[in-house]
Amino acid sequence: MNGTTTLTLGGLLAALLVLTANLYPWWTGTREMKQLTAFGKGFLAAACAAACPGGILGWAHTHTGTVANGAGERASSTAAGTSSATGLTSGQLVGLGATGAVVAVLVVFLVVLSYKGAGKKDKKRIVGGAFVGSVLLLTAGVAGALSWLPGALNGAGDAVVAAVKGSGLL
Repeated sequence: MNGTTTLTLGGLLAALLVLTANLYPWWTGTREMKQLTAFGKGFLAAACAAACPGGILGWAHTHTGTVANGAGERASSTAAGTSSATGLTSGQLVGLGATGAVVAVLVVFLVVLSYKGAGKKDKKRIVGGAFVGSVLLLTAGVAGALSWLPGALNGAGDAVVAAVKGSGLL
């Protein structure tokens, strides 16, 4: 199975179905923001993984698109009888440096720890957020909206390195 950096209409459909399944209980419920935190954690981890140009996190990001394209195209052809293999304009987060990578991996690790301590429903929401985030970050629109993220991760990483080295503290 090869990874993809191009999302199809079917992949978008798969992401929107998962997004809807996660937002519907919040919309019909009390609409408290804390109900969205588990989903947001997964989305944040996916955004950090999408900023990684390679490695396990980058590999997982591109392969999520492949899974979404296949599942969404199958759902579209089965439910509506149409092909949804048309590709969307692709985008990606670029510019992550070595110090930013440290922060990205740390954020993903924290989300994994959060997942391990979560209940059954929140585990599903974290996975749903990671899936939706990873898939939508293959599009030019969402990747463009989050184009600031690699720079922010690099800045945070630079600050951590400076603090560890003792630069400017005394």
